[in-house]
Amino acid sequence: MNFRKLYVSLAVLLSLGALAPVTAQAAQALRNLVAIEGMRDNPLVGYGLVVGLNGSGDSTQVKFSSQSVLNMLKQFGVKVPDGTDAKSKNVATVMVSAVFPPGYRKGQPIDVVVSSMGDAKSLRGGALLLTPLRAADGETYALAQGNVVVGGFSAQGKSGSSITVNTPTSGRIPSGATIEREIPTDFTSKPTVRLSLRHPHFQTAINIVDSINKRFGDIATASDATSVDVVAPTNPTQRVAFMAKLESMNVDVGEDAPKVVFNSRTGTVVIAEGLRVRAAAVTHGSLKVVISESTKVSQPNALAGGTTVASPQSQVTADQGRAEMFKWPAGAKLQSIIDVVNSLGATPDDIMAILQALDQAGAIEGELVVI
Repeated sequence: MNFRKLYVSLAVLLSLGALAPVTAQAAQALRNLVAIEGMRDNPLVGYGLVVGLNGSGDSTQVKFSSQSVLNMLKQFGVKVPDGTDAKSKNVATVMVSAVFPPGYRKGQPIDVVVSSMGDAKSLRGGALLLTPLRAADGETYALAQGNVVVGGFSAQGKSGSSITVNTPTSGRIPSGATIEREIPTDFTSKPTVRLSLRHPHFQTAINIVDSINKRFGDIATASDATSVDVVAPTNPTQRVAFMAKLESMNVDVGEDAPKVVFNSRTGTVVIAEGLRVRAAAVTHGSLKVVISESTKVSQPNALAGGTTVASPQSQVTADQGRAEMFKWPAGAKLQSIIDVVNSLGATPDDIMAILQALDQAGAIEGELVVI
């Protein structure tokens, strides 16, 4: 990836965005800012078998796969002699995961994700057998079954060469599970509804309270920066209608401290708009050491009677690099920072080092986050 082009493109986008009016606080729909307590997703997980594979299932090295096949056969009345090892490459052991959406009732379908647990090469063409899906309390809430849709594939020749595209050992079953037990919720049982902020912020919480009270009367209160309690109608239908109106309201978002996010694994640097630096002078360079190896050969003439001698030659040079000092003026914005680093041809690692040093010097008006 050409990081220089990335920063130049970012600078162009920011220049274009500067033409549009920008407000200090952007209004967003309330549904984007909060989560309603009692209305949340619940993860489900199960262990099952995928059958019908064309020799791409688990090998005989996966012992639990053989045990699972034997246990399944016993459930259908098939008696297998003791000590028998079920060797079938058309079967793969998998973990099945799904999300139970809030408010779902019995009989409603949900999507499931099927992932290989053994050493199967591909799940393409396989079908998941009936698999119970359990929640954290160990109870079964859904049953999954169906044909697995796999987005990847793999192929291998007799010589051992192979090619793999995407991930053939993981797939999905759209509407592959059916809800068998409902998860109770206290959404309609309490006199108030709690709105939990996705990003806690005191100013955002106060803005939510003011917006709700201005429209519906004095019904909202905030005890901290994390949640807002709202008095809601006791009638279920009226409560649903009230929440629909509540979620569609526009609320001004409190301004957060601008952040710089570093991803040390990929070398990604994201600088949020609004980041400013105080007046600071920075110099950044690197020491480069080059060791060159060569061999010098001494060849005597034909009448000298000597022997050929080869001696190694080493040359070590050290280059301190060009470390220019540059200065950001006080209150420099993101555009100025991008212009400076682009002019120097700095790499993402250089930018990380420079901004971290500025942060330690107290010259950055923002927050540094390393992920």
